[in-house]
Amino acid sequence: MAVVDLGKYLYLPLIDAKKSIGLKVNLFAVVTEISRPKRSRGHDFVMTLKVADQSSPGLYVNFFAEDTGKLPNVQSNGDIICLRRVVQMRVHNGECYGSYDKHFSSFALFEGKARESFKAYQTSINYQASNNEKELLSKLRTHFYDHKSDAVMKSCLLRLNSVKTETVFDLICRVLHVCEISDDQWMIYVWDGTDTPCAPCHKDLNAEGEDPLPLNLDIVPLSRKILQTFPCVGTVFRIVVRKYFEEIPQLSDGCWVKLCNLTCELHYGIWRGLLHGSSKVHILSDEDENVKSNMRDYQDRLASGARVQSLTCSPRHSYMTGTDFEKEPCVALIKSLACRKVTHKFKSIVRVVAAYPWKGEHLRSPVQGHYRVRLTLEDSTARIHAYIHGDDGVKFFGGHPEVEKLSTKMRRLLGIKENIGVEEAATSVRDPPWVCCCLKSYYLDKSDTWGSRRYRIFGTYILD
Repeated sequence: MAVVDLGKYLYLPLIDAKKSIGLKVNLFAVVTEISRPKRSRGHDFVMTLKVADQSSPGLYVNFFAEDTGKLPNVQSNGDIICLRRVVQMRVHNGECYGSYDKHFSSFALFEGKARESFKAYQTSINYQASNNEKELLSKLRTHFYDHKSDAVMKSCLLRLNSVKTETVFDLICRVLHVCEISDDQWMIYVWDGTDTPCAPCHKDLNAEGEDPLPLNLDIVPLSRKILQTFPCVGTVFRIVVRKYFEEIPQLSDGCWVKLCNLTCELHYGIWRGLLHGSSKVHILSDEDENVKSNMRDYQDRLASGARVQSLTCSPRHSYMTGTDFEKEPCVALIKSLACRKVTHKFKSIVRVVAAYPWKGEHLRSPVQGHYRVRLTLEDSTARIHAYIHGDDGVKFFGGHPEVEKLSTKMRRLLGIKENIGVEEAATSVRDPPWVCCCLKSYYLDKSDTWGSRRYRIFGTYILD
């Protein structure tokens, strides 16, 4: 491929630059991957960008500088970088790497969108602009955005409210927390401001006593200090990542990423994401258009009181229950889990995904006759155990009705279909209705982690 001559500088297509081992070359390319700066083995900071052009889908360039302010601050994947006097240094594991030298190399960053502006939004100190570069900048913008090149854009970009099993997709999300769960795995907690879809329940209710439905998928329990950093609107989504992803330790809490070729599965009714060998992790700038779009949607949701409820995955509140505090606003379960006050009361809209016991004849003690039930409640932010006992049970179930009526109320709460037998009901697929209830957090053990709080239901009743 011929060298592009733009007057003062000669810019090599990437396919030719890869053959120029040890030479200083000039490049004009689109940024497709971004890493976060980190300390090099010496005194400098280092970061890596992957760039592409019409001739090649990828070339990695390592940048070195004594402080992070002198490194490229790419606003968005798909922006364009002009690189001068870059040294093609080596080939490692089949990939060609270029090296940006802080002493004699220079760069300029331009918006990738097809706009009329040809002004760089960041340049290195020794970079000098040239009008002759406008032609190549226009060609790159046209090629990568009018034709939507796969090097920059993916066809299956989903939000968390649209995830599904058996689908490979991309996700733009904010990293909230990263922790190690085994010798070869990480767990990353991400969020995009939306709620994951409701999952059908099919846990055997008869086994709930000995094998209760788990409250979360955390191998390492999350502390309240971490929970307090999580948003109270939208699902916190867990993703299992193998340690061969070198980008994961670089992720800082609050950074935005694009995860490519992600899949997800349902584990005990909780959505969990998986990264595979073909997956990619791209770090995004806060100025990325997709990031700004997500944040605008989130701000719109906060501005709408109804959409703040964790009900975007449910058609509507069923109004199956009533409370003594109808005028009190509803809050998400995660807000209570992160609350600094151990003892507090709140109202929430939840689903009853499990109960122990669940049969009408077992809801009251055979000796004293008082209620003693443990419900497993969930919304799009958390899952908890809540207990009903004593006078709270009398109010909840409407006194001491006959066993048949108690059974009917429990089956409605659990979303069990009508006209099926008891044994079939225990193992049937259920779709519990969304109900409103008042809860009190009344105990916190010394661990101060997710699941350490105890809840009881009060001031709530099932409507006939």
